[in-house]
Amino acid sequence: MLYHLFQYLDRLYNIPGSGMFQYISFRASAAIILALLIVIIFGRRIIDFLRRKQIGEEIRDLGLEGQLQKKGTPTMGGVIILLAILIPTLLFGRLDNIYVQLLLVSTVWLGLIGGLDDYIKVFRHHKEGLKGRFKIVGQVGLGLIVGTTMWLSQDIVVRDRVTNPVETVYYNEAGEPIASHLRKEVIGTERIKTTQTTIPFVKDNEFDYRWLTGGNDTAAWLLYVFVAILVITAVSNGANLTDGLDGLATGVSVPIVAVLGVLAYLSGHIVYADYLNIMYIPGSGELVVFAAAFAGALIGFLWYNSFPAQIFMGDTGSLSIGGIIAVFALCIRKELLLPLLCGIFLVESLSVMVQVSYFKYTKHRYGEGRRILLMSPLHHHYQKKGIFETKIATRFWIVSLLLAAITLVTLKIR
Repeated sequence: MLYHLFQYLDRLYNIPGSGMFQYISFRASAAIILALLIVIIFGRRIIDFLRRKQIGEEIRDLGLEGQLQKKGTPTMGGVIILLAILIPTLLFGRLDNIYVQLLLVSTVWLGLIGGLDDYIKVFRHHKEGLKGRFKIVGQVGLGLIVGTTMWLSQDIVVRDRVTNPVETVYYNEAGEPIASHLRKEVIGTERIKTTQTTIPFVKDNEFDYRWLTGGNDTAAWLLYVFVAILVITAVSNGANLTDGLDGLATGVSVPIVAVLGVLAYLSGHIVYADYLNIMYIPGSGELVVFAAAFAGALIGFLWYNSFPAQIFMGDTGSLSIGGIIAVFALCIRKELLLPLLCGIFLVESLSVMVQVSYFKYTKHRYGEGRRILLMSPLHHHYQKKGIFETKIATRFWIVSLLLAAITLVTLKIR
């Protein structure tokens, strides 16, 4: 909003300093500062409001140390995170950018799904909240919106290199040709509508879903929509499962968002994209402002969510965090990096699937269900082993930082 306002004022009145809003770095810095201030300043008021309204967490006794002491802690704190994302993005982002529009819609959409789940738990006193199938329907709906928009919008393109084969011939002293070398010379770029994405640790690291459909464009885009649904559902639910300890999901998500912001900046900068030999995606650099607001909101939320938590994010936050990360990765065509970057979410999800599958298998075969882990998701397994939750959360943060660093390394290691 301010970008458009100051651009208009600068054009009309040539106001000194208004040109700063043209720079993504300035607007991203302003976004992260504002997001932090929103959470820290207004977070206390929201927590007090939730306490007065007795909007507290219902705790099931799972036999975990310190668990029952958390009963009554205000929940639905994800509202704070969402506000701290939306307000700075609306103020400092370019609202005519299709990628920013997609992320704003995704944030509101997922916030409504998670908010409905928390509402049913808190106000309707149904511990299970929104039924799983309805959550899936909401996530699938968002996947359809994102995938279809990526398919149909003419503003979503990549710039592909146009090359010309050039042959270099080597001669001996007698002037006779003895060898030749064929190379490709870049002579320009062209806008293309494509289903290409990025795969890690490969030299020519662009993979086109079109290859899987035998070159059929329509089938390729339908496959891409299916992938969008799968990615959004998986990452959103993975983040939801990870939200089980004070500060765990919040702290794990910060490095993920930071790396996505870096990748968006590089992908949206023609010089850096060419230097690193990655896809140049016009307009994607604007997502840095969104990523900055997102990171600021998460870091600010840790002010109240770190142990002992004064507020829980609830599904309003956890479902939204995972879904936003997934949509962000799809926008910058880095969704195949998510199993590495979001390794914590992946392992937490797998721990639940393995535990449930093994329990059902052994119950069917032996008449008695057996478990691989002491409890799932994985962080509860470590709690059962007697490790204090702050140590578990901190170690998960460190692993997330390591995975984020490895993800960035994929830019050079191919």
